[in-house]
Amino acid sequence: MTFPFDALAACRAELEDEATVNDARAAFPTAGLDRLRQLGVLAAALPQTLGGLGFGTEPHGAAGLLHMLRLVGQGSLALGRVVEGHVNAIRLVALYGTPEQLAHVAAEVHDGALYGLWVTDGATPLRMDQTARGITLHGGKAFASGARHVTRALVTARAGQDVTRMLLVAMGAGRAVHDGGGGLTGMRGAGTGQCDLTGMTVLPSALVGQAGDYLRQPEFSAGAWRGMAVALGGIERLSALLRGQLAARGRAGSPAQQARIGMALIAAETALLWTRRAALLATGHDRFAAGDISATVNLARLAVERAGLEAIELVERGLGLSAFVRDNVVERIIRDLATYLRQPAPDETLCEAAAWFTQRDMPQPDIRA
Repeated sequence: MTFPFDALAACRAELEDEATVNDARAAFPTAGLDRLRQLGVLAAALPQTLGGLGFGTEPHGAAGLLHMLRLVGQGSLALGRVVEGHVNAIRLVALYGTPEQLAHVAAEVHDGALYGLWVTDGATPLRMDQTARGITLHGGKAFASGARHVTRALVTARAGQDVTRMLLVAMGAGRAVHDGGGGLTGMRGAGTGQCDLTGMTVLPSALVGQAGDYLRQPEFSAGAWRGMAVALGGIERLSALLRGQLAARGRAGSPAQQARIGMALIAAETALLWTRRAALLATGHDRFAAGDISATVNLARLAVERAGLEAIELVERGLGLSAFVRDNVVERIIRDLATYLRQPAPDETLCEAAAWFTQRDMPQPDIRA
């Protein structure tokens, strides 16, 4: 069984068109998600033994997952964010859950389910209490991608002082969801919302892994490479649009514009190389030290961010005011990419990675992998 990469690449235009139409009203890309589901994108992350391709759950699937997320990102960064969360949730269940939990996840995904990973607390942090009926939740999650469309979410909840657990919660019509992304200037199609889980009761079997598993290294840091892969797609798309629009206006021959085109290509390739390096290390837990993996992926995250910001600047300078006109697809992609690239504590991340490698060399993954 192989993944239809050519078919996914061919639907870029329809994903992009839907993203553009949906942007003004912050609508979720329902048609695009259905298209990806038909192509097998949502099932690809499952282990091969459970009918998937191992994209994200088996070491050999890293290259395929990188390419798949990259192609989705080229069509729609908002949809890429939703798919990334789906893959992340499945991976965490595969890593820390029981075989029975993973089998249940697989059955639901084959039946069309969309999973989400929600870890950012809302105004009232999510906590869990043991009761006679099971586990009762109090509080909620903010910046929950696909809040009204996710079938089941893997969430983190406080189980006591400095104790965090992961658990799977079913999402239904009865959940209170409030718009949480309407004020965002970018990624408006990701269906971001605030979800109040207060009063929800789940069985102990909903718990995934042990206390502290979500923050366990190197996985906690290493998983960032999947977000980089989606951002890479956006950077590549901006580079292609810069070249295409300059050529269409007869301005691509200008030395200044050629320099911008060249720098945009370098930025895209830089993002690709760092993302690939991070993916190779992140899936080589048995060959590399945990600190080496975490520090390298953190450097890669910052390198991709820098490449993305440079690509945005080059496109804005190269296209001028037309890059700020709303009926130009470039304007939306710039907003989406700028929002997607925002990650917490970049300065702290850089300093920690630099400190780690001050007295040791960076690991060298096998580039033939």
